[in-house]
Amino acid sequence: MQLKRVVITGLGALTPIGNNIKEYWEGLSNGVSGAAPITHFDASKFKTRFACEVKNFEVTDFIDRKEARKMDKFTQYAMVASDEAIVDSNLDLDKLDKLRVGVIWGAGIGGLETFQNEILNYAAGDGTPRFNPFFIPKMIADIAPGNISIKNGFMGPNYTTVSACASSANAMIDALNYIRLGYCDVIVTGGSEAAVTAGGMGGFNAMHALSTRNENPEIASRPFDAERDGFVLGEGAGALILEEYEHAKARGAKIYAEVIGGGLSSDAYHMTAPHPDGIGVMAVMRNCLENAGIKPEEVDHINTHGTSTPLGDVAELKAIAEVFGDHAPNININSTKSMTGHLLGAAGAIEAIAAILAMQNGVIPPTINHQHVDENINPQLNLTLNKAQERAVNVAISNTFGFGGHNACIAFKKLD
Repeated sequence: MQLKRVVITGLGALTPIGNNIKEYWEGLSNGVSGAAPITHFDASKFKTRFACEVKNFEVTDFIDRKEARKMDKFTQYAMVASDEAIVDSNLDLDKLDKLRVGVIWGAGIGGLETFQNEILNYAAGDGTPRFNPFFIPKMIADIAPGNISIKNGFMGPNYTTVSACASSANAMIDALNYIRLGYCDVIVTGGSEAAVTAGGMGGFNAMHALSTRNENPEIASRPFDAERDGFVLGEGAGALILEEYEHAKARGAKIYAEVIGGGLSSDAYHMTAPHPDGIGVMAVMRNCLENAGIKPEEVDHINTHGTSTPLGDVAELKAIAEVFGDHAPNININSTKSMTGHLLGAAGAIEAIAAILAMQNGVIPPTINHQHVDENINPQLNLTLNKAQERAVNVAISNTFGFGGHNACIAFKKLD
């Protein structure tokens, strides 16, 4: 069958370096670090006492106080980002066939803070079961798309993809395929996460996954640097409106880019470590290129997973060098996690947005905080270190990988 074309007509973002798309792009292009001491709870006894938190955010500026109390932060973030994307798309909700509008969202964890606080409150009591009646609906990962659909009346496919840090990339690929196959006209997609909690920080610390550079948190997220010591936890949300091309064209929509393909694979290797030879990562990028119908030499920009972990960064760059061969040095590679930290299930969404905005503006955001050369990394690769670089981008891809060996890659192209 002839697959339908899919385009992006709306964007929304709530991130550690900007609370909307305009602020987010300003933070990205100027190399702003979102890392700072934790304010959400007392982290003074934790190994890591900093994170990339959303800043200057008051939920009641966006959501009625009574309604906000029924939502975990990850859902609040989802509502704010999706609202911005819907407004940005200029969709007339009254004229849509809402049976053909879906919401496919990504979240790696869901309502962690809600779960943590309810259990702590129970443990502090006398054993009498006193739980908030909204405990379960606040906690479950699928409640974010549920709330988006309820608010807007969208009655198409509605669910959450959960694949750790690849969750929102999986959501975008699912959304792409539903529209390609003709099942939907419009899908609100993306992801959100709010894991900067005592449980989140404590759990990742126990795994030795986080940077402990407490004296200088703003330079702690340092992908590809020889002295990287782990990722920096982030939070927030990213939202994209995916729309069938003819549907968008008929209403005169602004189009950011075309979504031309996506790939999935598994490392099938380890719970948390990447395959050292990057086999799964090579497979996912090749799958993406084949699905998009493009050759390696057509790719101008790669927003890497690039978490700032000793093993992960090397494995990903080895895979890029292998897949793209002689063309690899011509690609502008970067890691925007150097600025935003790692948003877990929301990472794929905000990083896809970063790649799309780079395409729109002809500027590749930098990989900040690079100070020491890692001899295990191919020196011929252009990692866009420390300063943004002007570059015409026709095709960009975004990589995301999750615990459990989940790999996702999505490709975007300037609209012909």
